[in-house]
Amino acid sequence: MMRAVFADACYWIALLLERDVFHEMATLLSIEMRYRQIVTTQMVLAETLNAVGRFGAMNRRYAVELVHDLTTGSRVDVIDQTPEQFWNAVNYYNARPDQEWGLVDCASFLIMDNQGIREALTNDHHFEQAGFTILM
Repeated sequence: MMRAVFADACYWIALLLERDVFHEMATLLSIEMRYRQIVTTQMVLAETLNAVGRFGAMNRRYAVELVHDLTTGSRVDVIDQTPEQFWNAVNYYNARPDQEWGLVDCASFLIMDNQGIREALTNDHHFEQAGFTILM
């Protein structure tokens, strides 16, 4: 089995929005990743919905369809948010006042570390700051 890769909201947003500057790259990466296990989280999907929803009703509908497809399919492992994960992320967020990382990023970093994932489908430099390789 090929190694897993983590999908951040930047990736899902770029896939959904044709006007996104990373749309073409995300589309090409989606082809490259077809044989790799993709991991994401409910928190990341919530971020995606919030971001895409600002671009009109049609994009909002596409985002909801994507979330539905991701959570009911087998190709992407969507990790459910638990109270323990939430509080671990809050504690990590609190422990790193030197960084501008958001709570969802902190939760993502902890999940990536826990699952041994080193690469992220994102253009968010915070992942690099945390020691991961970004693919966008």
